[in-house]
Amino acid sequence: MAHLLGAEALHLEYPTRVVFDSVTLGVNEGDRIGVVGRNGGGKSSLLGMLSGRVTPDAGRVTRRGGVRVGVLDQADTLDPAVTVGHAVVGDRPEHEWAGDAAVRDVMAGLVADVPWGATVGTLSGGQRRRVALAALLAGDWDVIVLDEPTNHLDVEGITWLADHLKRRWPRSAGGLLVVTHDRWFLDEVCTATWEVHDQIVEPFEGGYAAYVLQRVERDRQAAATEAKRQNLMRKELAWLRRGAPARTSKPRFRIEAANALIADVPPPRDRVELSRLATARLGRDVVDLLDVSVAFDGRTVLRDVEWRIAPGERTGILGANGAGKSTLLGLIAGTVAPDSGVVRTGKTVRVGVLDQELRELDDVAGDRVREVLARTKATFVVDGRELTPAQLLERLGFAREHLSARVADLSGGQRRRLHLLLVLLAEPNVLILDEPTNDLDVDMLAAMEDVLDSWPGTLIVVSHDRYFVERVTDQQYAVLGGRLRHVPGGVDEYLRLRAASVGDPAAAGARAAGPGKTAAEAKPAPAGVPRLSGAELRAAQKELTAAERRLDRLAAQVTKTHKELSEHDPSDYEGVLRLTRQVGDLETEIAALEERWLELSEQTG
Repeated sequence: MAHLLGAEALHLEYPTRVVFDSVTLGVNEGDRIGVVGRNGGGKSSLLGMLSGRVTPDAGRVTRRGGVRVGVLDQADTLDPAVTVGHAVVGDRPEHEWAGDAAVRDVMAGLVADVPWGATVGTLSGGQRRRVALAALLAGDWDVIVLDEPTNHLDVEGITWLADHLKRRWPRSAGGLLVVTHDRWFLDEVCTATWEVHDQIVEPFEGGYAAYVLQRVERDRQAAATEAKRQNLMRKELAWLRRGAPARTSKPRFRIEAANALIADVPPPRDRVELSRLATARLGRDVVDLLDVSVAFDGRTVLRDVEWRIAPGERTGILGANGAGKSTLLGLIAGTVAPDSGVVRTGKTVRVGVLDQELRELDDVAGDRVREVLARTKATFVVDGRELTPAQLLERLGFAREHLSARVADLSGGQRRRLHLLLVLLAEPNVLILDEPTNDLDVDMLAAMEDVLDSWPGTLIVVSHDRYFVERVTDQQYAVLGGRLRHVPGGVDEYLRLRAASVGDPAAAGARAAGPGKTAAEAKPAPAGVPRLSGAELRAAQKELTAAERRLDRLAAQVTKTHKELSEHDPSDYEGVLRLTRQVGDLETEIAALEERWLELSEQTG
């Protein structure tokens, strides 16, 4: 394959440390490379040197003549005075960019909801990030370099980006370098992985799953590797093989080798034992949301939510940005009051919340980490071992020298891990995690997951990190159109439902309007639905009414079965499994019936 760019004997150092020493590597035509490593290890510096924005202290960067390199920085570099349209397509005439299918795809995938004529300075941080990504992808590049492109993207946006990159930069053309902590994205997009550690860059073949397998084998062979790090990654490999076998079907490695490495590794969680412990701590009553609705400024955010949360339940909440996920968490935590319906909380419930703003740390910002830990007397059990707060913090990636640092001086990832530790040591029995993966590298994500595996309580997680949600939870719910529904098929089913929901006339009108326009401002799009005769229309209306009645009956059955499940003896594993399957069957029938209801609504509307 043709060489695009590379590095020869790169050396880079800062006043306090050496970042890279004699690094040699290359990017060839068709390479899609994911860059992983600990925060502060030099990933962004490596991208900077390869793209020409950082000058190495020694060595040189090579580039084939005429190669065009596009870069997405973590920093916000957009001019706040320009419009969104100018930021994305520049001065190109409208007929030129509007006739480019790739540009139209980028606009639909990233900025369809952003006003085309708005100035960049008026946008939110998430919108600015998406505009910057759209501006890069709308260009014509041979190599693109992406530094944390999934930040501020929801699950749908990340899925779209992965699909777009695979189509735009296939294995036979161009090159892609990406730094991201999103492990699902790495596995979906990348054909190779570079690990940045100890002043070197170590290459691995394949995406994240293949990297984990090779790293475990490397650690097994290296006698000097720390045992705790080796065991943690073996546990990660065990989950990849047992919990998500499709991921490891892609890399070209012998499955027997992976199975041999994890032969003595138990499953990540003993669900029956954790359920028993959770029931002992909580009793049978946790939090019940009964016909709850919430509205803000006249807009309904959640409607008719019915959810009885069981002891030991581990649930991921899915939904687009602004769908109402944080409002749902507020209802559970008691910080948001419903406009109608009832929120019933068990007498023994103690809720712990890891929020996005880390507000709990504001009160101790001037204290040193060891002073904060000294005020906590509780211990924590991980894999049967009782750990002190300092030991648990070390397990979460803190070096001993960080114990003397002031809380205000910690990095974003360190503050998030310290906050998680303080929340866990407060001994809640219901734990709410709102975007807990922000600012964490892949090693720290694995460490957090390892700690959560041993936590015996009810866990509610909101995260756009698909891998994390699938790893630490046992079921997923989605907020769709203001309603909460179980998605037995997980993230894949949620994405299918979201794709189906864009078939409603209002959404279709908004998409047809184009970037920044409302449906009223655009020319009406053809409905795409065949006209019905009088008899056919009456039959469709009759079926629609019957479907609505059936949906009401199914919803009542789901509520009844959820109640039976919450009251059922958790030690009767077969009974719990039977009721869980009943709920899954009912939810599947509801999903199919709702899709039919949408079709009938379009025909009769």
